[in-house]
Amino acid sequence: MPFDRDSQGPAAVQPVPIRLYRGGERVGKLKGRQPGDEALAEVRTLIGSPQAGSHRRDLLIEHLHALNDTFRGLHDRHLVALAREMNIPMAEVYEVASFYHHFEILRDGEQGAALTVRVCDGLSCDMAGARDLMARLPAMLGGVKVIPAPCIGRCEQAPAALVGQVAVQRATPEAVVNAVMQEGMRPLFDQGNAAAVASHIGYEEYREDGGYSLAAAVVNGEEDAEFILKQMEDSGLRGLGGAGFPAGRKWRIVREQPAPRLMAVNIDEGEPGTFKDRHYLERDPHRFLEGMLVAAQVAGTEAIYIYLRDEYHECRVMLEAELAALKGDPPCPLPHIELRRGAGAYICGEESAMIESIEGKRGEPRMRPPYIAQVGLFGRPTLEHNFETLYWVRDIVQKGPQWFSGFGRNGRKGLRSFSVSGRVAQPGVKLAPAGITLRELVEEYCGGMAEGHELYAYLPGGASGGILPASLADEPLDFDTLQPHGCFIGSAAIIVLGQRDKARDAALNMMRFFAHESCGQCTPCRVGTAKAAKLMEAPRWDNATLEDLNIVMADASICGLGQAAPNPVRCVQKYFPHEIG
Repeated sequence: MPFDRDSQGPAAVQPVPIRLYRGGERVGKLKGRQPGDEALAEVRTLIGSPQAGSHRRDLLIEHLHALNDTFRGLHDRHLVALAREMNIPMAEVYEVASFYHHFEILRDGEQGAALTVRVCDGLSCDMAGARDLMARLPAMLGGVKVIPAPCIGRCEQAPAALVGQVAVQRATPEAVVNAVMQEGMRPLFDQGNAAAVASHIGYEEYREDGGYSLAAAVVNGEEDAEFILKQMEDSGLRGLGGAGFPAGRKWRIVREQPAPRLMAVNIDEGEPGTFKDRHYLERDPHRFLEGMLVAAQVAGTEAIYIYLRDEYHECRVMLEAELAALKGDPPCPLPHIELRRGAGAYICGEESAMIESIEGKRGEPRMRPPYIAQVGLFGRPTLEHNFETLYWVRDIVQKGPQWFSGFGRNGRKGLRSFSVSGRVAQPGVKLAPAGITLRELVEEYCGGMAEGHELYAYLPGGASGGILPASLADEPLDFDTLQPHGCFIGSAAIIVLGQRDKARDAALNMMRFFAHESCGQCTPCRVGTAKAAKLMEAPRWDNATLEDLNIVMADASICGLGQAAPNPVRCVQKYFPHEIG
């Protein structure tokens, strides 16, 4: 390990017992609740010994996952023992555990559910019948815990559900019941559940097709880093996680910072309507990994942390195996690489919140400046990238920047991976020229509208990107083209509405999502999203009060969640006033 995070490694000093004295006589005992021997033994079995380096402070969330998986929840006794073992306050362990949706905290004597079924209530799944599915399942499943869940990144498979950690696509009550019966006797964290991605291109096959030759050439000095940087800059590739910052410029900025430098990869795509990263990861993981190694070498980063959302269990099992294959037979010297597991928090898709989570903390966004390129992960300059941005690096360098920039329509350049769901005949990830219009995308790539549906409206950028009417379906879809209409493309999550849908219902679904996923750190977002959702339930909207909330959220929220939450509301007020009275 190249870094000793917070002096919480093997040499960490154990706390000195605090005892009370009166008149020279000891009358007290250790303060706070003390762990029992059995709980300590159970925790030590799962997390290992301090000498193995497993007690680092930044591994807290990984250890919470191990406990949650093994004991079907987080028992008080284990949290107390974990705090003792890691030499951190119990309050700190509890505040982290209680922040993430996928951790269930249990009081002593409580038993966790033998199996939990999460039914996605995101917009695409809602339109596909998720509410009816959610209403019918509890009676059919008896003692199984059934709960609604925010978008689980399977919008093209709507309605979708998770049975334990196993995805059920186009879920019917019968399909979910069958999955529950299959999973009932299986441990929640089962390596056998990787069958869903068995058809991906593995390490040996990727190497046979010339894979990692670029990474090896860059690492071994056979390819000039400045040349690679110029290729990236000339291609016009921008960050494909939503922010759109030029990738080559980001590499150059981080490269100019003092060493040691780190890298963080964001595969926590939680934006409702987005599933492109999962789509590519399930098929060609090493193309992404090679791009990651090239970026790490050019920017001069010494360690890489990959943050993968918890809902992608099958992908995580597969990626762990492929990373092991890469490390077992490396094509060149590798930096330190760690795969980290999210725990159900949309806010961790924000780069600084993700960094907090990798450090084992609550995923709360940081105030900026300083920016993470200067002070990021563990206080070091950090190169942060979305999965898909790195996925295109190999092709851009080997085929030349003109290959990428040569695509495009309506005066735009490059390729975009559109995650399309909703009322289209063929939903899925559509690789299309940047600047294509929604109407062209639906007709040329999605087989037209679904039977019985006519285009009414669409969300060009997921929950945050706003809602546009069919009359604006001929606007180019790309960075910077939709802002004049009060929208943005973000991660290119396209959700299409038909004539029987309502834009106001879509906006309410999104605002409820924001209220559920707000980290709570800042009042404008925490209170504003919940209050707005309540106001939007009324048959006739109080537009004046909603606009007051919109202004406060947009101007005073710490991060993009609260700042973008008003977009769907304002679009409904502007383009669909007939729906809100």
